[in-house]
Amino acid sequence: MTATAPRARGEYAKSAARRLQILTAAVEVFSASGFHRGSLRDVAERTGLSQAGVLHHFSSKSELVAAVLTWRDEQAEGRFHDALSGVQWIRALVDLVESNQRESPQLAEMYALLSSEATSPEHPVHEYFTQRYVWVVANAREALERAAQVGHLRPGVDPASAARTLIALMDGLQVQWLYDRGGVDMAADFHRYAQSLFTVDL
Repeated sequence: MTATAPRARGEYAKSAARRLQILTAAVEVFSASGFHRGSLRDVAERTGLSQAGVLHHFSSKSELVAAVLTWRDEQAEGRFHDALSGVQWIRALVDLVESNQRESPQLAEMYALLSSEATSPEHPVHEYFTQRYVWVVANAREALERAAQVGHLRPGVDPASAARTLIALMDGLQVQWLYDRGGVDMAADFHRYAQSLFTVDL
């Protein structure tokens, strides 16, 4: 058993690396073509695999796109791990928007395209986006409520309304930025609005 362990670990690492390669290629495909026009064949061509090779790791296109979105969330969630206070959570959200603009334009493109497609209840990731909005608005509201409890939220700001507005602004600015990257600074505009909610600096 001991003799086979290194081989097993090596095979696992190889499989994990291959999955990451497929996920990276899938971001490129779905950001350019969306779910309906993007194909497993396109993903396979970008990875040097056959379509069957992609299906060995992900059983369907629906499973692959769900895995891509989960991967995107996992990358983002690390920013919020230590954000215990209300202001810190909003600051982490501002940092995420800045990172998307600076480092992850393809992820932003994919998210914007898939979220617009997924408004149909029949879309494979409709439920994902439905639950994501419930979750992220609830977390923003909780962060704003915690900020209010310690006097960091400006008087008159309603946490529930501000949370919905904050998330709507984040996604709306992202779409505008994708149309006009030279003319729209979504990170600066988002930071400016978020700052207007607080009595302390973000």
